[in-house]
Amino acid sequence: MEIEVSQEKLARALNVVSRVAVGAKSTLPILSNVLIRVDTGKVSFTTTNLDMAVVDYVPVISAKDGTITVPARLLAEFVQNLPRGEKIKLTVDGSKIKTSAGKYSSTINGAAADDFPELPGIDEKKAVIYRMGVDEFKVGISEVIIAASGDTTRPALTGVYFNTDGGSLFVAATDGYRLAEREFISKVQSEVKAIVPTSSLQEVLRSIPDDANEIEILFDEAQVRFRVGEIEITSKLIDGTFPDYRQLIPKDNEIKVSVERDELNRIVKMAALFARESNRAITCEADAEKGIFAVSSISNEVGENKSEVEAKPTESGKVKLDSRFLMDALNVLEEERVKMEFSLNSAPVLLMNENDKKYRHIIMPLNV
Repeated sequence: MEIEVSQEKLARALNVVSRVAVGAKSTLPILSNVLIRVDTGKVSFTTTNLDMAVVDYVPVISAKDGTITVPARLLAEFVQNLPRGEKIKLTVDGSKIKTSAGKYSSTINGAAADDFPELPGIDEKKAVIYRMGVDEFKVGISEVIIAASGDTTRPALTGVYFNTDGGSLFVAATDGYRLAEREFISKVQSEVKAIVPTSSLQEVLRSIPDDANEIEILFDEAQVRFRVGEIEITSKLIDGTFPDYRQLIPKDNEIKVSVERDELNRIVKMAALFARESNRAITCEADAEKGIFAVSSISNEVGENKSEVEAKPTESGKVKLDSRFLMDALNVLEEERVKMEFSLNSAPVLLMNENDKKYRHIIMPLNV
């Protein structure tokens, strides 16, 4: 096997795939390696941790067929330190790979590709396939992933739920205390119900090239594949049942507040400073008569805080919330003004952009 490639292209590909390679102390050492394959001149770099696999197809100057696996991070760091603009030549000699670029050279011990795990395939003729813009994908996943749980004893809540309803594809996540949902793609033909691990989605977000415009998402019964540019990330789906979350979304709240997002975020942050010793609990209060929305917190140890912003409440009332959950929601809402809706009967609190109704964020009130 022999490859000639530019330093920039090789460094970018190795940076993408090497993140998935597990540490050298793994019980399966081959998983710390990258599989380099040249097949009829097409060059691919592949890593896997058995739950997820990343493949990057790299355009090269020239190539001769062959395969080898070498330590992913070592090769990535060596190439990263080479001068930009250099042409790199990779040559396989037995179980070693020789790397040369101008006056720089190295020999890295590798292993036969036969020991590298076989990657499960997806039958694209039977798969459910969606395509969407990269920017919409990034925004939608970032909006919902913040609500996913980190509790591995409830696996279904540690992922993002891709589901179809009413002819649209939605993504949703919940940790039992908050819920986020985004209408992802409208007017879809195929149906899907699948839970994708948050770790896989985070890897997809990190791997999207700056110049990419479209992402393709393929589902079969057990896996999902994200294809963007020359990169493919395949992940196992989480085996579990996602809660019937739509019944948790309040249909009507008597207290509706329209408020400037940055100002609300500012006073929530200030109240949060005083709520550190009180389980992050803050009080949000709407005053329809005065046309204000106030956020306050009290701590026996450090003192108390109360701030107000101009608002447009439909009625007066108050609710206690987790300050971090509220800040997380405000940080992903995009419009200048946001809407908060709540009731006096401890129903979930609903947060939305004032005009974009495709994203909804729900927070359970605190009983303190």
